[in-house]
Amino acid sequence: MAADSTLLLSLVEEFVSGLQDSKAKDTATGVKDGKFTVLQLVEALGQSLTSSQSHTRARGVQLLSEVLQECYGSLTETEVEVLIAFYENRLKDHYVITPPVLRGLGALTKCTVLPPGSAVSMLRSLFQDVHVQSLMLAERACVYNMLINLMATREAELKGLGADFVFGFVQSMDGERDPRNLLLAFQIAKNIVLRGYDLGKFAEELFEVTSCYFPIDFSPPPNDPHGITKEELIQMLRDVLTGTPRFAEFLLPLIIEKLDSDVQSSKLDSLQTLTAAVSQYEHKDLAEFLEGLWASLRREVFQTASEKIESAGLAALTALTSCLSRSVLNSDSEDYLSTFLDLVLKDCKHHLSEPDLKLVWPSAKLLQAACSASNRASYIITAAVMPSLIDQYNSRAQANITGEESVFLAFRPSLCCMVFSALTETNASLQITASSVLTSLAQQRGLLLDSDINLAVDHLTRLVLTENDAEVSLAVVECAGALAALHPAAFITKLIPRLKKEMFSEPMDHDNERTVSERHSYHAVRQRCLSALAAVSSQPSSVGFSVVEVVLACRSLQRIAEQVQDTEETGRCFHDIIIPRLLSLALQAALQGEGSPGHRSPLVEEAVLSAMVPVISTSCSRLQPTLAGQTALRAVSLFLNGDVSFLPDNSFPSHIQLLKKQRGDSWSQSQMVCLLMGCVCSLPRSVEVPQIEELLSELEEMSCACSHPLSYTSAAKCFAGLVNKRPQGDSLDSQIQSSVKRVCRELDSASASVRTQAFTFMIWVAKALLLRYHPLFTTLTDKLFSLLDDADLGPMAADGFTLLMSDSADILNRSCHADVRIMYRQRFFSENSDKLVQGFNAAPQEKKPNYLKALSNIVNTLPKQVQVTELPKLLSLLLEALSCPDQGVQLSTLSCLQPVIMDPPPVLVQQLEALVSRLLALTSSPAMVLPFRARVLRALARPLDDRKRLVRSEAVKARGQWFLLGSPGGS
Repeated sequence: MAADSTLLLSLVEEFVSGLQDSKAKDTATGVKDGKFTVLQLVEALGQSLTSSQSHTRARGVQLLSEVLQECYGSLTETEVEVLIAFYENRLKDHYVITPPVLRGLGALTKCTVLPPGSAVSMLRSLFQDVHVQSLMLAERACVYNMLINLMATREAELKGLGADFVFGFVQSMDGERDPRNLLLAFQIAKNIVLRGYDLGKFAEELFEVTSCYFPIDFSPPPNDPHGITKEELIQMLRDVLTGTPRFAEFLLPLIIEKLDSDVQSSKLDSLQTLTAAVSQYEHKDLAEFLEGLWASLRREVFQTASEKIESAGLAALTALTSCLSRSVLNSDSEDYLSTFLDLVLKDCKHHLSEPDLKLVWPSAKLLQAACSASNRASYIITAAVMPSLIDQYNSRAQANITGEESVFLAFRPSLCCMVFSALTETNASLQITASSVLTSLAQQRGLLLDSDINLAVDHLTRLVLTENDAEVSLAVVECAGALAALHPAAFITKLIPRLKKEMFSEPMDHDNERTVSERHSYHAVRQRCLSALAAVSSQPSSVGFSVVEVVLACRSLQRIAEQVQDTEETGRCFHDIIIPRLLSLALQAALQGEGSPGHRSPLVEEAVLSAMVPVISTSCSRLQPTLAGQTALRAVSLFLNGDVSFLPDNSFPSHIQLLKKQRGDSWSQSQMVCLLMGCVCSLPRSVEVPQIEELLSELEEMSCACSHPLSYTSAAKCFAGLVNKRPQGDSLDSQIQSSVKRVCRELDSASASVRTQAFTFMIWVAKALLLRYHPLFTTLTDKLFSLLDDADLGPMAADGFTLLMSDSADILNRSCHADVRIMYRQRFFSENSDKLVQGFNAAPQEKKPNYLKALSNIVNTLPKQVQVTELPKLLSLLLEALSCPDQGVQLSTLSCLQPVIMDPPPVLVQQLEALVSRLLALTSSPAMVLPFRARVLRALARPLDDRKRLVRSEAVKARGQWFLLGSPGGS
């Protein structure tokens, strides 16, 4: 010990006085190796820390901070408390000491053993004693990282500060200019507005300190080593500004102001921000700004020379109208949607009556954008616009149409013959022209008879399946789409079934023997079929896919997700398109299913949702960290807060509550929790799932309160997947203990269904804890063993050991980044096999089969080499299991005994008579022996070639008996 003390003093002296920075690493190594503790280091630094020279004090604090940055994980709560008090006091010291103090506090914020109240204490000292913007770049980044760390681990304490926390952050960020630090500051502000921190009277201050950077004007220098992009800054700032409706009164005037700018990028950013913002707002947030917003949007579409800005303006108009459409009308409330659409119609409708002027198309686009926002908006606009359009059409085209029809009718047979003949030619340009003419003929009343339509459908089907020319295929698909809108019956009965059959047919088994060109041709045909189906399915219910077909499509998507390369472009495709589209389709089907139970979509069927889960989980498990974090935020916001802003075709009602109990026996929405499981339970463990406490609480409630099997099972699995990856700590232990108490309470219920749900929840949580060796797992293990004596749940508890020990396909596996420790099965067996034996011996006779089944299920999941080693001491119980009337127990036990019988140990030889007698008893049940038929036949093939005739003869007889087993007339 004396030598260690001397070494420590030497290291301190060389670092502080000798200015040898490398000694900090040597000191940290000494702490890690246990040669001395952090508090001993503080004592050794005593003279340095109390020196009258500020530089010497700074070097002493620097040494301590650098050691803490390496060793913070091994600190005790007492040590952390002492160090925090020391550092808080040092913040009042000379300004040259502030940088190392901040680095030390930053290291302490990463500790998992922060004492209660220490987070608030640190921040009060920081906000009171440090002027952040007077610090250097690295020190400012340190402050921001401290806030991020504490928000991740001590959120409840920080929220206890109320608006003081927001005010302190505003003061710290005010004036920040470095883009690296701005990303961190925006992240903190985003957390504040999205996680429910109390803004108090500082909402405007928080908005001002962040909105001063809007719109982002940043060009990264060439060869920037930090990799910060303008797009990252724009998106992060946009998330802050649009994160809460409390910013609406400040943001909307700012957007109107920025749209007056001459800078194109500023206009585009403002329009995109407006689109994102209104998805979070209610109609009352927009009311006073509607005229200004409409004037700006109208100007951008009427006067812009940029297609991007025009598209962004139309998208913003759609989002704005959609927001107003979600308003609920009361007898005494103003209809803001009608008020806004009156403005739109007033400025656009009269231009439609002047088709020769240049504003007719911009006006039509604006009306179309507003019309597409919702059914109600489309009704208002259509009712106002359509009469005048119909009158214009009739007044200008009636005479011409009548004359043209009479002329073409005289040549109808010749025209049809010419078109159909041209479609059979091999000349591409002729086929394209014929397709165009066929479309024109179909649009003239009376020119095509039903027989002509059927013949046209046959030609189009043939061309879709056989024509490889890209231009011809495009023309044929467009023609099919136009004709299907006019004559849907012929396409529904002829073309659609033929294309679906081609799409869902599997390729030949000899795929490896096919040439590259053949495989390419096969995929090209399926692509053309898909394009044609998309073109003709524009009419409602024109293409009805069965459950089997939708499941096959999901499996194809899963194979793509498994085999595609892990690139950022691929990840963004799944993140931006595929996952939102699947969630949108499922949600739309769930909402429609509640309204029309007699015509349910395949997307509400359990088979389809179960097929969607691996598509989502496979793609989420391979996302890059940034995209994975965004996916977690989106999924949790959708299921917890009803945030549908990221979903395509967003016409969903506001305030959707997917995790809340539905009205009556409705389950179409609650069962979507399986998709939440696919999103959040397959993400890497490094990804932080937002609002985790609230999410776990809602999942636990659904697991125990929802009576729909898929819903409560998926909720239990999702809860287990999150608990398995959650960092060790008091919050996790508290959550588990609370859940265990509820499970025990529910298991004591008189309701069989309630007990079944509680058991399902318990077994999945037990599996999550077993995989990671969590200490509280033994509590659930003891409860599970006790249930083997339960009259109702005993068989289910015995089967539960199979789930506990076997690999799960959709969750809690390594491909989903679950925390799976090596040899967890062997450890469970070694710790609990004696309990099973003791329980069996003490159990009444009618309960013994449950223990036998549990033992068989456990042993059957062990590696074969472990089975061979452990089975001899359990042989008497396994022989007893062969007499159990449960065929599942018999099959499982036979599988366990098979490797031991191949190389019998002495203890088995002693029990040979008992084994044979039980096996002979089983042979009287063909259904019992049938699963072993193929294995026995393979084993009997070798004796057929034996050199002894008697052996061969017996082998033939035995093999013949086994061949007949299970066949008509056989035994």
